[in-house]
Amino acid sequence: MAINLDAKGKELEPVEFEWNWKDVALYNTGIGAYELEFTYESKLKVFPTFAVVPPAGVIAQSFGAVGANLMTLLHGEQRIEIIKPELPVDAKTITSAKIADIWDKGKGAVYTVETMTKTQEGEALFKNVFSMFLRGEGGFGGEKGPEAKNFPPDRDPDEVLEDQTYPIQNLIYRLSGDVNPLHIDPDFAKMGGFDRPILHGLCTFGYVCRAAVKAFMDNDPAKLKSYEVRFRNVVFPGQKIITRMWKEDKKIIISAETEDERNVIANAAAEMR
Repeated sequence: MAINLDAKGKELEPVEFEWNWKDVALYNTGIGAYELEFTYESKLKVFPTFAVVPPAGVIAQSFGAVGANLMTLLHGEQRIEIIKPELPVDAKTITSAKIADIWDKGKGAVYTVETMTKTQEGEALFKNVFSMFLRGEGGFGGEKGPEAKNFPPDRDPDEVLEDQTYPIQNLIYRLSGDVNPLHIDPDFAKMGGFDRPILHGLCTFGYVCRAAVKAFMDNDPAKLKSYEVRFRNVVFPGQKIITRMWKEDKKIIISAETEDERNVIANAAAEMR
């Protein structure tokens, strides 16, 4: 079934989302943030990549609007922009969204969903851009879209951090709302072309951001202004994630791989306040 090109510009129905300290602590644990300030309710900080959780409902809407076949869908890129530096530990929010673009990549198509999350009182918290790749849906004569950016400079990285994921990391992360069976059901994973369940791309997204915040921001999540990545490959639960970072003024260029030397995150950058 061909995708619906007329979905470009479509406004999606706003989605309400409420969270409390338990949701924050669970998410932080899911991305390996085990320090007390990310797990203990009396000291708790919201790690900024939590911004990807409240928009889940509008992303689900986008599948139907575009006519996406979930068996051909991959998460291509992700960007967050944190508007309120210290995100609230408890909040009732509304996320609005639209399908911003549909790009023709030849062998596939990419559509982007732009979201804005505010408190119910109207205070802006963060923005997201989700880029979804649909295999086999290209070739319709559309624009190709922007080229890749955020290439590492020609020198050794300024910092390299390694993080070990647990074999049950996927089981923890899915409790924050991404319950795609690809990440837990071996039979479903095989249908997707994997010999076992894979770690959520957005879990890897969180791990790699944590490395940048630890290396260059004194482990203070309020110092992160924006963060964007391109997903290149999958991580299996229990693998090590090796994050290489180059500091360029207030921007940190990032690349990450697993211990078997597969590049999993590329063209990535974190911007500091």
